[in-house]
Amino acid sequence: MVEKFMEWDDRLSVGVPIIDQQHQRLIEITNDLYDACRQSGEIYTGFVTALHETVDYVGYHFGTEDKIMRRINYPEYALHKKEHDTFVKEVLKQMHDYENEKIYAPHALVRYLKDWTLSHIALTDLKLGTYLVNMKKSGDLEKIIDPKS
Repeated sequence: MVEKFMEWDDRLSVGVPIIDQQHQRLIEITNDLYDACRQSGEIYTGFVTALHETVDYVGYHFGTEDKIMRRINYPEYALHKKEHDTFVKEVLKQMHDYENEKIYAPHALVRYLKDWTLSHIALTDLKLGTYLVNMKKSGDLEKIIDPKS
């Protein structure tokens, strides 16, 4: 059995199905990125493709959270969004440096992605999840927001 770089654990659940599902997908994509790093040869043939997929999905996921936070007028919106923006800026910088051969350390980028993701889920996203679940329990939120609406 192949060991995963990152594994979903129910302790990472924030209690909001759409956010948990997207976090699980982000972990899968991070594992794909890690696998691309482990390819043999001088050039990691699948790394750039996996990296772009990761960046695209992160944008999609952050968009979902942003939409939810704005709809409920989340009191910690500005701080949460700032964390997202800082993360995106750092990943795009590292991606640019990699593509322009300023760095050749894809493992460092994957480790950064893993560490940031786990920390962000465990702290910042958990606060959002708790807030949403409490709103639902108190009747202030009829249902957890459907990101398609």
